[in-house]
Amino acid sequence: MQFSSALLESAVAEFSRLPGIGKKTALRLVLHLLRADPVQAQGLSEALVRMRQDIRFCQRCHNVADGDICSICANSFRKQEMICVVESLREVIAIESTQQYNGVYHVLGGSISPLDGIGPDQLTIESLVARVRKEEPQELIFALNPTIQGDTTIYYIQKKLHDIPLRITTIARGIAFGGELEYADEMTLARSISNRLPVDSYRAGG
Repeated sequence: MQFSSALLESAVAEFSRLPGIGKKTALRLVLHLLRADPVQAQGLSEALVRMRQDIRFCQRCHNVADGDICSICANSFRKQEMICVVESLREVIAIESTQQYNGVYHVLGGSISPLDGIGPDQLTIESLVARVRKEEPQELIFALNPTIQGDTTIYYIQKKLHDIPLRITTIARGIAFGGELEYADEMTLARSISNRLPVDSYRAGG
């Protein structure tokens, strides 16, 4: 792809670094911004810079936040005694879009995967255990991706919490094993949240 402008080529190259954005899509986006009102392009660049520089992670649940505590944790209308454990920020967004859950979250930052070099120490598991012991919630809901890695993570955390009187559940397997929550349709995900199951004698891969 030949460009008559080095500035245009540089902008296309930067856009094409984004996941799912090829050179042609990147070019369309850049040309759109080039034709748009300069205020629009300026607003986009400022929003990206502010996000990258100023965004924080909630000290309580590790979700993205504008301050020390995210808006979900700070919301007094949410059920603080119900914690939904997820792998990443994408699952928080997916579950929130169902409008079927009114508790709070804990973002692990991934799942245990020895083959990928990800162990418990790379995740926020100890933070979760400390939080459960301190806050004494009534229910812990596991909404991890239905994979062997997700099941292994659930089993590991359940063992860490074995001495704490706590209701531990997992979302119903309306999500196909091996799938990812962020790609599930809202109806299926909403039913999985509503029909969550007790986690009793959970076994990895079970």
